[in-house]
Amino acid sequence: MAGDDVHYYEPRNGHGLRHDPFSAIVGPRPIGWISTRSAQGRANLAPYSFFNAFNYRPPIIGFASVGWKDTVANIRDTAEFVWNLATRPMAARMNLTSAAVPQDEFALAGLAQAPARLVGAPRVHASPVNFECRLTQLFPLRDKEGAELESWMILGEVIAVHIDRAMLVDGVYDTARAHPILRAGGLGRYAGITENAMFDMNRPAGEDDVTAMVRALDAAPDA
Repeated sequence: MAGDDVHYYEPRNGHGLRHDPFSAIVGPRPIGWISTRSAQGRANLAPYSFFNAFNYRPPIIGFASVGWKDTVANIRDTAEFVWNLATRPMAARMNLTSAAVPQDEFALAGLAQAPARLVGAPRVHASPVNFECRLTQLFPLRDKEGAELESWMILGEVIAVHIDRAMLVDGVYDTARAHPILRAGGLGRYAGITENAMFDMNRPAGEDDVTAMVRALDAAPDA
């Protein structure tokens, strides 16, 4: 627990460590493995570590691109993209698609494309989950003075979902069954989700639940 012996820094002055801890602290994070197609018809595939879900109905996901990249340009031009779940068996191939090379990332990583139903961008065929998305917002991030940064936020509404039926148990999606991987910062650290890492914790449904939970915590302060 952070107490008197802390490493304190202000980001504007540098962190003073061997590696910036920010992305490791805010982690592990889901990976935005984004496939797009350019206005000229060329497929593109790239992973983004600043990614997450932001709304239930309609479902909205988003990611940030540090720098203007082909993915951002393609989404600006076509207003659509696909998110593909990155899993442990596909980790090395996903990593290959992060390379800044003038090649088809699908071909480079040996990944087959699959057609989407409602958008023109391709899906990663081997990925057990794909979200087809339509762009809702694309804007530059700003610092506290209001100056635009060379980073862009892309938000999209999920308009179609593909789930491998093997990931469904009695009609419930089993997160661990797909063995998803997450970005954990550092010099290339990742985390994997497995069944033994999962635990259940229900939200309190009312005042009685809150009282019972507080009593349990008071009885086991170190838990």
